[in-house]
Amino acid sequence: MDWQALQAEYPRDRDMPARAFTINALTRVLNGEQYDTLQYPFSKERTDGGEYIPLVRRRPSVRSGLCRSVVDDSVSLVFGEEHFPSIVVENDNAKTQLADLIREASLPEIMIDAATRGSVGSVALLFQAIEHRPVFTVMDTANLTPVWQKARPKLLASVTERYKVKGSDLAEQGYKILDADRAASFWFQRIWDDTNETWFLPQSMADAGDRKPMAIDPDRSVEHGLGFVPIVWIRNLPGGDGPDGACSFEAAIDTTIEIDYLLSQGGRGLKYASDPTLVIKQGPMIPGEPARQGGAATALTLPPEGDAKLLEINGAAASAVLEQVRYLRSLAMEAIHGNRADADRLKAAQSGVAQKLMHQSLVWLAGRLRLTYGENGLLTLLRMVCAASEKIDGGLTIGDASGVHIDPSGLELRWPDYFKPTNADLLATAQALVTANAGGLLSQVTAVTLLARIADVDDVGAELLLVQAEAAAKAQQAADAQAAADIRAQANVAKNETRQITA
Repeated sequence: MDWQALQAEYPRDRDMPARAFTINALTRVLNGEQYDTLQYPFSKERTDGGEYIPLVRRRPSVRSGLCRSVVDDSVSLVFGEEHFPSIVVENDNAKTQLADLIREASLPEIMIDAATRGSVGSVALLFQAIEHRPVFTVMDTANLTPVWQKARPKLLASVTERYKVKGSDLAEQGYKILDADRAASFWFQRIWDDTNETWFLPQSMADAGDRKPMAIDPDRSVEHGLGFVPIVWIRNLPGGDGPDGACSFEAAIDTTIEIDYLLSQGGRGLKYASDPTLVIKQGPMIPGEPARQGGAATALTLPPEGDAKLLEINGAAASAVLEQVRYLRSLAMEAIHGNRADADRLKAAQSGVAQKLMHQSLVWLAGRLRLTYGENGLLTLLRMVCAASEKIDGGLTIGDASGVHIDPSGLELRWPDYFKPTNADLLATAQALVTANAGGLLSQVTAVTLLARIADVDDVGAELLLVQAEAAAKAQQAADAQAAADIRAQANVAKNETRQITA
């Protein structure tokens, strides 16, 4: 079975856009649910009626999770611990405000969630100011349809959320649904534009079929008045189609399916080898007597003409399966730029540069994700918050501060190294910078800036002032020590002269 054949097993709603089916199918793979629609477990070989079940109709008993592993590894290099970018802004007060916003809103966790869910092609980040406090929500895009401004095609004109929902679910959300309609399906819809978040009353399938317009829900609709759509639409990777970028792992799905079935069949073979099938060669067959089947522990008494053998599997077959899986795994990792390094071969701790070279393919993937989820995602979201702080009456409330207005001048992201440098890396870099500075090839400001980034120093200007102050203090100490030495030397000379005169 390949990915195309497996997708044919998924239910398809013809009323939804084709991209919704594609995104939902890829989300199944991301969540490890791609085989859940197959009816039979892998261990079941025949139906209750005795009909043989082909392997492609069974759910694999082993799921490698290779696609999710690559997504998690690449996202960790973008927004994981020690990898989240620092904020650079001209205004020191704005820097403090944005730092408080990131901490209070848990933006690192939100961006990890967004980059993970967006690996299928796209993701949306919704910004809301609830009682003046910024709130961010990660939204799957299967049920979202964006419309872009014609004059400025990178800016959203509107976003429509539309999907089917059961009447019972609507009733739990406070909608008035008749008991007879609780099992029926309804259309749910809401639209964001530059001034409003418009909710609509759920519409029955019959009214939708008659093309009746949906009625606005005035109780849930909100006028935000921001002047822009409060949604950041992020396309995963360059490529893709329309509003969706390229999927991070689609190129490896076929190979992953092959790995799952190979491992499942290999495990099945090992189980058979532990309890091989017994085949009996009988003497004259007794009419109506069925063929016997059992394990190796079954005791038999055979006629002189009879014979019995065990159907055993060659042990080399299991090794061949594992070797094939290793090759397929390497092939899949190469296709999606995953980590192909073998941790078992590492004999000692590696430097940061060595680790970067060893994980070069994964670093390249993370580098592209930094552009899409960093520059086009997180940075756009922060600028949106800054603009909203000026639009909302009374400003925003962040932490204990209210009436916050954030100046975004010079706002940018500064990314740390992918792998933290070791002490040897820091020493080698420091020695090289000292040599370059002493040789007149590099200024002290540039040297401090370069080393500060490696050492995770956020405020380079403050660090440079400390370096200069310490250098001045050391110079003053050296001057004071020299002056004291000169005084002692002069005193010694005076004593010697006095002794000579006395003598």
